[in-house]
Amino acid sequence: MALVGLFNIAKNYDVKQLLKGVDFQLNEGERVAIVGQNGCGKSTLIKIISGEVTADEGTRVLDKSIIIDSLDQNPTFDDGLNVRDAIENELADLSSAKQRYEELSQLIAEDFENTKLLDEHSQISNYLDHHNAWNLDDKIERVLQEFKLKEYEYRDVNTLSGGEQRRVALASLILKKPDVLLLDEPTNHLDVYMVEFLEEILLKEKFTLLIISHDRHFINSIVTRTVEVENMNIYSYEGGYDQYLVLKEARMRSMAKTHNTLLKFLKKEEEWLSRGVKARLTRNQGRKARVFELRDQAKKDPTLIRKMQVDLEREKKSFNRDGEKGMSKKKMLFDIENLHYKIADKNLIEGFTTRILQKDRIAIVGHNGSGKSTLLKLLLGRIEANKGSIDKGDFKVGYFDQHREMLDENKTILDTFCPDGGDIVDVMGNNMHVFAYMKSFLFPEEYMLKKLGMLSGGEKNRVALALLFTRKVDCLILDEPTNDLDIQTINILEEKLLNFPGALIFVSHDRYFIDKIANKLLIFKGDGVVEESFQEYSEYLLIEKNINELYEIEKEVKTAKATPVAQVKEEKKKTKLSYKDQRDLERLPDLIDALEAKIDELNACLYDAECYEAKGLINVTDELKKVKAEYEEMSERYLEVLEMEEELS
Repeated sequence: MALVGLFNIAKNYDVKQLLKGVDFQLNEGERVAIVGQNGCGKSTLIKIISGEVTADEGTRVLDKSIIIDSLDQNPTFDDGLNVRDAIENELADLSSAKQRYEELSQLIAEDFENTKLLDEHSQISNYLDHHNAWNLDDKIERVLQEFKLKEYEYRDVNTLSGGEQRRVALASLILKKPDVLLLDEPTNHLDVYMVEFLEEILLKEKFTLLIISHDRHFINSIVTRTVEVENMNIYSYEGGYDQYLVLKEARMRSMAKTHNTLLKFLKKEEEWLSRGVKARLTRNQGRKARVFELRDQAKKDPTLIRKMQVDLEREKKSFNRDGEKGMSKKKMLFDIENLHYKIADKNLIEGFTTRILQKDRIAIVGHNGSGKSTLLKLLLGRIEANKGSIDKGDFKVGYFDQHREMLDENKTILDTFCPDGGDIVDVMGNNMHVFAYMKSFLFPEEYMLKKLGMLSGGEKNRVALALLFTRKVDCLILDEPTNDLDIQTINILEEKLLNFPGALIFVSHDRYFIDKIANKLLIFKGDGVVEESFQEYSEYLLIEKNINELYEIEKEVKTAKATPVAQVKEEKKKTKLSYKDQRDLERLPDLIDALEAKIDELNACLYDAECYEAKGLINVTDELKKVKAEYEEMSERYLEVLEMEEELS
């Protein structure tokens, strides 16, 4: 069912036309990502859909029974509210509905033939079902924990940082569950664990969702359709970011135009995907099967859980990428020995030892506030360690931070890159015309005489990154380099970083970016613990998640063993799986395996021009969408009956 429709929409700002002849429809249950270059009209499109902005031409059609809500980039709160109050205020309608439901339940118990009461009771029940609002207190508690707001629970919300206030606003929105949720860069200011929680909620609660995001892993994880804003119009592609790459390249080929730069980028992206994704999928499916097996076997042999935990820990720390191969041939940059650093009573780094070599590409990851940026400052010599040493060789460092301290906002772009006059810049040993170089960072020639202070945050980031690659340095240190960048600019950055001959050390929460660039991880675990790994980050996170699941299973097994035998027998007498549940438990694994094989087959076809041209691109994508939906439904059902069996065992 269509909830929102746009027809022949046009929108101008000053003399610039952003949208022209745009048609768009959002259906119930869809999760749509809007992508495109900064300034192309993504935010304008969302604002037209929400009704915040009126189109110059065209028609907006809206189901008047629905509620549309959005995440404000700079949320505001009433004075005097603490964090919990701010969230509960946004849920007042749901709380009132639940209170009225309880009142009606009591009234109906006394007058169970009153049709008026029964009708109202049914309507409120449906409303609470739709918003899944039966256990709001538990949900508030969980979101406070997962978004790291629990410690601020009774603090004035207006005294929090901008990022923390956005988390409060986001928490309220996902608990309210509007009919259509609009999110503009929701993963900004969230660490990777918060993003995973957000993904879980958006999928579990079956939101109808429209998002703008540069987080490609997030897009891959949750969206059902990707819409690109390009040349004042929009183009729709089924599936997430990976699927968008495949389908866009197919569209480019069919248009038979000379999109050389784009096709080159798409080809590189697909080569990376084909190298990494298939292997990860194979490993992930095997690991998932082992976890399912353990759930069945744990009650019979709890030692299997411990064996699986040990295997996963070993796999998590395996040197399966570059490792330390050829270490002796690489120049030593930083030799870190027994490093300690604490602020007040909080340990950020305790007893950390490692070496950073010439061609290392190191991602520093972990929870917000765990000490990641602190390590960068220690490496740069901006702060001193409490204990331990950092021996630094003779080399030059280029540094990029979120405050863009290298930029003088009173200078033009041309003055910034050519301070001594002329129009030639040295880019990693190659002389380039400054106009051509800045064009590679998506700046038109007319921007050359603009002062940096007049640029947007994203444009300033692009200038700062472009400037970084004109410096002769042996090591790049970057703090959240993908913030405020669109996907096109992130791809340009990735290409530059992959071609950079020196060492790279960066802090980021962008899982896709980390997987593509890093060959080593420094994981800040909290309480001063820093762990090294040579896994891809998404692989590491999956293993970590599986280990945590096993610990939960182990707890359940121990609890079950501690339960008196008589009580267990009594509980077993109470019920058993129905015939249908037992049948699903036995037949679903084979059906799920068959669907997984079909999904692999269809994905392979989409990577093979001969195959998808023979079968028809639209036919293949439609079939893939249908098979994925069936796979998700069967997997969800199988997990449901597994849990039922465990509860009854």
